[in-house]
Amino acid sequence: MTTATDLRHCDDLMTALAEFRSSCEAVERWGKALAHRLGDGARLLVAGNGGSAAQAQHLTAELVGRYRDDRPPFSAIALHADTSSTTAIANDYGVSEVFARQTRAHGRHGDILMLLSTSGASANLLEAADAARSIGMRVWALTGGAPNPLAAAADETLCVAARSTATVQELHLVAVHMICEAFDRAIQERYSRADGKAQPSAAEGGGR
Repeated sequence: MTTATDLRHCDDLMTALAEFRSSCEAVERWGKALAHRLGDGARLLVAGNGGSAAQAQHLTAELVGRYRDDRPPFSAIALHADTSSTTAIANDYGVSEVFARQTRAHGRHGDILMLLSTSGASANLLEAADAARSIGMRVWALTGGAPNPLAAAADETLCVAARSTATVQELHLVAVHMICEAFDRAIQERYSRADGKAQPSAAEGGGR
């Protein structure tokens, strides 16, 4: 039996989704930029806490594996997924350093760090953003409602306005899937152009 709580959850999601539609251009831009950078050999580092960690790892799985159609794998690392490094850093340096230290270890100039947070206030993500900028990485943040500290610390931010943390996380997953769709389209276009250039014309001796 459907309850009033069930309906309220759906209503909240529909309301937040209607507002989120205005972010579609930004999501498309992120997907294209990601395809350009990773296609040129850069790396994506991603991090989050709790449910946001699961969303971040979902994104890296789609890039290293595949989203829909088959394509080459791309370098994407979920920093929180390395439990040995995470716990060792937390034990030796403090929880606020768990992502910053890994960012300094794995990140390079031109790479992208994407941080997911429903609150936009997690100290370990803010430290990671600072570490990324110090080595010339681009910082993207997917957060809850603005303003928040992480939105201010990132180069680009997608803020999701919703009444509950659950709804924010649900729309973060929508954003992740839309980024993957835009990424795959851009990669396919990139390969199509490369294939076209690789084919000699009849004037160049490629015809019969």
